[in-house]
Amino acid sequence: MMAKVQKAVWAEEKAEVEVLLAQRDEHANIGRRLKTLQASVEGGGRTVRDGMGQVHSNTNQHQIKIHNIEKLIKHIDKMLEPGQDKGKEERIIRAGPAQVGLTEYLNSLKRVNRALTEMGTTNMRANQQAIGDFNELLAEGSKKMEEVYRSVLLEFSQPLEPLHYLTRELPFPTLSNGTASELEAMDRYISSPSARSTVPNQSESASIHIYSDIRGPYLVGSLQNLSLASISTSKKKNSDEIYRQGSNAINQYAKAIDSIFLAEFQNVSACFPRDAWTIAFETTCRRALAEFAKTLRELNMHIKSNLTTDCFLAYEIIEVVTDVAHHLNSKTGEPLPFGDALAPVREIAKFSLPELLDDQRRRIMSLAILPADGSAIPFTSETMTRLQTLTVYPKSLSSILASIGDGNWTQSASANRSNNSSTSLPSLKSLDVGADGAQLLTHYVLDTLEAHLTTLESRARILLKSKAVHGVFISNTVALIDRMIRSSDLASLIGANPGAQTKIDTWRRKGVSTYMDAWREPSSALLDSTRTNASGARPHSGASLTSAEVVKSLGSKEKDAIKEKFKLFNTSFDECVKRHKELSPSMEREVKSELSREVGHQVEPLYARFYDRYEALDKGKGKYVKYDKGSLAAALALL
Repeated sequence: MMAKVQKAVWAEEKAEVEVLLAQRDEHANIGRRLKTLQASVEGGGRTVRDGMGQVHSNTNQHQIKIHNIEKLIKHIDKMLEPGQDKGKEERIIRAGPAQVGLTEYLNSLKRVNRALTEMGTTNMRANQQAIGDFNELLAEGSKKMEEVYRSVLLEFSQPLEPLHYLTRELPFPTLSNGTASELEAMDRYISSPSARSTVPNQSESASIHIYSDIRGPYLVGSLQNLSLASISTSKKKNSDEIYRQGSNAINQYAKAIDSIFLAEFQNVSACFPRDAWTIAFETTCRRALAEFAKTLRELNMHIKSNLTTDCFLAYEIIEVVTDVAHHLNSKTGEPLPFGDALAPVREIAKFSLPELLDDQRRRIMSLAILPADGSAIPFTSETMTRLQTLTVYPKSLSSILASIGDGNWTQSASANRSNNSSTSLPSLKSLDVGADGAQLLTHYVLDTLEAHLTTLESRARILLKSKAVHGVFISNTVALIDRMIRSSDLASLIGANPGAQTKIDTWRRKGVSTYMDAWREPSSALLDSTRTNASGARPHSGASLTSAEVVKSLGSKEKDAIKEKFKLFNTSFDECVKRHKELSPSMEREVKSELSREVGHQVEPLYARFYDRYEALDKGKGKYVKYDKGSLAAALALL
């Protein structure tokens, strides 16, 4: 039983062992399968891991491509963006600056221009249509901007009356700051390369062209009346009258040009950039300068036709125009071609100076008669008036005389015209009337006076047979010249020359000497001879002998000779006194005084001596001795 129990126990344990072994084998088999599965899983994991890495790499590449595509789309959108605002800009530009305002209009044009620039750099086919549309908009906008620019200028470019401003010493009007700012803003766009590219063959700024087209006629229209006045005031009622300073409207014309051009330069400098001032100012003033040059040519023709009387207008024109030219240049720094306009006037002015000398010679030499009473001829007064008038224009004459050369004016006028030609504007230095300029003018005046007196004197020798009339004529002429010198600026001009007064005094003495030749006969009658005795002893002087003693010592023939001398003196003296009194009304006051004094100084001492020696010959009867010393002195005092 025990055995059975043991067997049963053993069999049970055996069964348990077998079960355990079976479980062990099963577990071992599961472990093998797990290892196999693990290896399979690990292999699959490695495969998955390798696959996922490739996927991740591909995913990153795709993300980069997507990002690049997104950037490209954004860039394309940005390049297409300028063309997308065409509608807005088109509305603004087609509306015009009057509706949208100048500032907004200019900003729109700038945006269109900027859009064109941006689209032009992309060269995208999609933008070509937009570029064409924007170019049309820009051209239309530029045209409208030029129209506005023109209309603004026209509003403030109505011709004005310059005398209103000149007579009241008012500055000529300029554009207001607001208007100038608007014009300057429009010019910046109109002159820009983009605006100029819309106009084919546009070499210069359209704004400068428009400005000069409008402001140029404004200047011409404003100055037109003064141009006409300059021509009309050159015509005198009396063609022989010498031109008087300031009687021609050229002074006002030049002053108006000076003031209105300065005002225009202020406008130009406010409306344009600095590098455009020169061309804008020059083109704007060009028409007005052309009209001014035309006026000067017409005046020059008038001067040429009336050279001896109106050459002074030429001198005035040179001074006035040259002063205006230099003043404008100093104020603006922009030289204008005044020299070209002035050239013909300056040429005729140079020709006039020797021509005045030639005319003087011709007119004197053509005189068929001279005043029988010895009075100065009217031409002497006219000549002095000419010389007095010359002193009014020292600046222009200083320049002209310097260009002719000291003394060359004594040549013929035609020779000077061919040898001295210049069209340049006188410099400020050449117009400086220093010592040299004043000296040249003095030399010209003295040469004129010398030629005048020399030619007159030679003519008087032929036409005046009487020495008395000849002498009075020369003396009157010199007195008239001297008086007209002292009563004018010629006094200071000639007074500065040490030899000038000496020349005049020489001619004065020559006139007196010629006149005193007529008194030679009565003076020579008072000359007698004194005999010496045989022993050679000198006789007693007349002062130590009485008249009776002198007469007693004379022989009969000597007494008769003395009687004849008294008769000759009485007759010739009376004739000279009569002639003197006849000429006296025509004598200049200083001439009458000087000639009377010279006659007294010459005749009275001679007669007193002669009378003291021989008055006893008449024995107080008055038969031979007509005048005693007192009556002679009285007669001389009445001269």
